[in-house]
Amino acid sequence: MSFKIKRKPLDEAELDVTSFMNLMIVLVPVLLLSLTFTHVTVLELNLPQLSGGGSVSDQNQSQLEVVVKNTGFSVYYPAEVLVKEIPATVVGGVTIQDYTLLSQVMQELKKELVDKRDVLIRSEGEVDYQNLVTTMDVVKSYKAVITASLVEIELFPEISLGDAS
Repeated sequence: MSFKIKRKPLDEAELDVTSFMNLMIVLVPVLLLSLTFTHVTVLELNLPQLSGGGSVSDQNQSQLEVVVKNTGFSVYYPAEVLVKEIPATVVGGVTIQDYTLLSQVMQELKKELVDKRDVLIRSEGEVDYQNLVTTMDVVKSYKAVITASLVEIELFPEISLGDAS
């Protein structure tokens, strides 16, 4: 006894890509819009020169310095002459730096030193990276409202880094 099985010819299934296309139509604009919110900021720093230049004593006399410590800030101008000591506050075991007062001191110094564009930021010991970057932002410029718009006003944009220890 032999059995013959008749098979029906298989129809080719069509690929339905409409749901995938709908997903792409929504996903592509969302990804393109999210790119505009991504912003990378670069801070330019002046590194010490290997060759001479001016004498060290001439540079120190007119150097504006901000010393960043875990206990606060010290602002010197000219070198070794203390302008303002800004202590940090400790709240609940967390040290909070007073960037607002630092910004006010730098604004007052800019009024006296109109042509000066450079500042030396020296960090002491184990200062946090974020603390140092925020100090650079505060010293570089500040935001002010002028004629109903927020503008960034330049203070000391040429930043040099050094070690305070």
